[in-house]
Amino acid sequence: MGREKHANISIFVPHLGCPRQCSFCDQRAITGQAQSPPTPEDVWSAARRGAETLGPRREQAEIAFFGGSFTAIDQAYMLALLTAAKAAVERWGFRGVRCSTRPDAIDPQILAVLKAHRVTAVELGAQSMDNQVLRANRRGHTAAQTREAAERIRQAGLELGLQMMTGLYASTPEKDLATAQGLIALGPATVRVYPAIVLPNTGLARLYQTGQYRPQTLEQAVDLCAALLDLFEGAGVRVIRMGLHPSPAVEASRLAGPYHPAFRQLAESRRFLLRLTQSLKPHGPGRCTVAVHPRHVSTALGQGRENLQKLQAFGWQVQFVQDASLEPGSWRIDR
Repeated sequence: MGREKHANISIFVPHLGCPRQCSFCDQRAITGQAQSPPTPEDVWSAARRGAETLGPRREQAEIAFFGGSFTAIDQAYMLALLTAAKAAVERWGFRGVRCSTRPDAIDPQILAVLKAHRVTAVELGAQSMDNQVLRANRRGHTAAQTREAAERIRQAGLELGLQMMTGLYASTPEKDLATAQGLIALGPATVRVYPAIVLPNTGLARLYQTGQYRPQTLEQAVDLCAALLDLFEGAGVRVIRMGLHPSPAVEASRLAGPYHPAFRQLAESRRFLLRLTQSLKPHGPGRCTVAVHPRHVSTALGQGRENLQKLQAFGWQVQFVQDASLEPGSWRIDR
């Protein structure tokens, strides 16, 4: 359950480059931004602040362009932002530049431009590998285009990141699990998983309000994402984000859907509970002590001590204790 800390100096370019508004999308609410698009000066200033804050850790950090379809924005504007980011990488020694974009906005010419400006990682907003789900949510690209773009990125020597959403309109848990398997087959280094949230003035909002769309409950999303953590990490893919970033704008405007400011913690705690339950079954109900690494006590207990309550409902009276000699993520059962 341990994971490498991933640092970004994030620059948001909401809606820029997007050829359509997908069913789920309200970038201003998601990013919490309503101001003008970022300028090269904004990129330089953010990089300078990031360098001061991160100190030596900046060597593992990336300047990251998120929020829109970066490679589909006006080319002169994209080059201006990239030029500032490249200069910042060379000035402060960041690992490189990361950007997110659409699968249908990648070609050899674009990749050459990105590589020339110190881009080291490209994330594709795949969202689903089911063409019916993609059409229903107005994505405007196909699963085949995701596969083609992913192959081009890897062949260019860039790190591939993929993004998926769970609980979209016309999807099912089975389709979401199949999407995860499809993404793993593309050989990504990283993945982000976002449960679909219903925001005002979106296609999902209209479908929800007319009863055509039923979003995942928080419990359903946590169960599914616990399984996705196992799938991705078992395949050697780092899950660098699970759930939307904590956002007052999303909390205030959300109509429905499984938003939680500590969503990943919920999924990791649920995964721990499922694994521990399997280990406890041979022992039968009763009292026991479970030792865990100190870093994982909160994961073991669950939010609000939820895991203890669930274990008690299953017939196990469990006391968690700390043992720093254990590997992070492992445990020991003592009767």
